[in-house]
This record gives sequence, C-alpha cells and structure tokens, in this order.
Amino acid sequence: MYSSDKIFSIINNYIATLAYDREPKSLYEPIKYVLSLGGKRIRPVLMLLAYNMYKDDPESILNQACGLETYHNYTLLHDDLMDSAPLRRGHQTVHEKWNANTAILSGDTMLVLAFERITRGNPSCLKALLDLFTVTALEIGEGQQLDMEFEHRNDVTEAEYIEMIRLKTSVLLACALKMGAMLGNASEKDANNLYLFGEKIGLAFQLQDDYLDVYGDPYVFGKQIGGDIISNKKTYMLINAFNKATQKQKEELNYWINKKDFDANKKIKAITKLYTEIGIDKLAIDKINRYFEESKIYLSKVSVNDKNKQELINFAQSLMHRKK
Repeated sequence: MYSSDKIFSIINNYIATLAYDREPKSLYEPIKYVLSLGGKRIRPVLMLLAYNMYKDDPESILNQACGLETYHNYTLLHDDLMDSAPLRRGHQTVHEKWNANTAILSGDTMLVLAFERITRGNPSCLKALLDLFTVTALEIGEGQQLDMEFEHRNDVTEAEYIEMIRLKTSVLLACALKMGAMLGNASEKDANNLYLFGEKIGLAFQLQDDYLDVYGDPYVFGKQIGGDIISNKKTYMLINAFNKATQKQKEELNYWINKKDFDANKKIKAITKLYTEIGIDKLAIDKINRYFEESKIYLSKVSVNDKNKQELINFAQSLMHRKK
C-alpha cells in the first residue's frame, strides 16, 4: 500500500511534467500556472488511495486523477474571477496576472482538458466514469449558484446550507473516491459506499473551513481570519447564531451585519465573541465530529480488509485534524 505522502508526491511530480504542446501558448500558460500553485491535492489523493485498496499500481490512473484536479482548479479559477479575489495560495489570481477574458477562456479550456484527461487510457468503465463526472460537474455548478443566491437572502436555513456545501464541495470528494474504486474494479456496492463516505467527509471538511475562518490561527490557516464575518457570508456559524441567539444577541448581530462602514477587526472580534457566547464553536465541532463518525459507517461496509483501508483512514483523519 502507498502512503498518502507518497501519493501526494507522485501527483505533484506528474502535474509538473504535464505537457502543453498546443498553440497559442498564451491560452495554456495560465493553466500551467494555476496547477503549479500547489494545494492539498485532496481529490487526486483520495482517488489513488481508493484505487490502491484494490490494485497495487496507482500510477496507472494518474491521468484520471489529474483530470479531476484540473477540473477542481478550473472551478477555483472561475470562483476567483466571480469573487474578484486578488490572491490564490499567496499568488496572483489569473484575472489579476493576466485579465478577466483570459481567466474565462483558459478556465473553459481547463474544463475540456479535465474531460480529456479522464478519458485517457480508455478504461473499460469509461462511460460510467464520464456519467459520474458529468453529474458531479453539474451538481457543483448548482452548488455555486445556490451559494451566490444565499448572498441576497436572510432566511437561509441550516438544511439549505448543508445541501449547498454538499453540492459545492462534498460531491467532488465523493466522485474522486468512487472513480478510484471503479478504476480498481471494485464492486458497485463498494464504490457506492466509498462515495457516501466521501460525501460525509466533504461535509465535515467544509464545516471545518467555516470554523477555522473564525477560530483558526492566521499564521497557520494561511489566509485572513474572519473573512466570512467581514463579508456576511451565510455559513453554518452565522445561520446557527441567529437560530440560537437571544433577542439582545440578535440585535447585536444585526447591527454588525447591516453596518456599512465598520472597522474590520472590531467586527470580527464582536461577532466572534457572540459566537462563543452562543456556543456556536462547540456546535460546529460537534457537527464536524458527527459527520466524521457517520463517514466511518460507510467505510466499514467496504469489503476490503482493514489493513487496505488504513491509509485512507489516516488521510481522512488528517483532514479532520487540520489547522489550515
């Protein structure tokens, strides 16, 4: 069995050697740039770990794994453009380094490359892979649209938020695991249980992002703490703060949310204090842990021995205990 660290290294080396031989170079340079910025490579790592539970040659599906990573980075490129974000992983975003039109066109090309990389090698389960990937890509777009619509609503429920992050984040992790299982010739039952395992891990992962945005260490988290608070983003934290606040606490929350001119640090400090008083920090941790425990149920149903599951378990645990 390969360790997640070894798989991570293999993926990074493979991405670094991907050739972009087509013209014009100006279309492909931003793509190579985006993929060179690194990241956790969670999705291809999950795919190779799932595959490695069934077969001993995970390098054989690097095309498909990097296709999924190409797709993920395409969504980030377009998200950054929509959000007018200046930085991604400490580097200029594509629309800042080049321009918005380049970001749109290079992003669209990344989507095509993602499909092309997934189809390389002509695996016997190609149609099933493409069917899964197509539905996943549609769901992620649906999740992004819901996220944008939530910006203009003040009545977003917890259930709606959970469904949005399932679509926007969880389904791609689930897709990665199921693809790995399918390419490893796993049974349909195993592939489906790995998908459900990934969904639960994905929900816990995104909720942890919400938590770290408020309570993380800025030096470790790698980005500004309180960004969601400053932008009044409808997160699990904010939604439940309104659900559980006293009348006085609701008035203070509304004061900061409706205030147009404010000191960012004061707003972050005030709302964080309210979250702690209301108990949102503990509520979020409980929810994260609950999803993680639920994920284990699905993994336990996968019909490979525990030794073959261990690297996947270790990697999932590392995601749950991350600080950034």
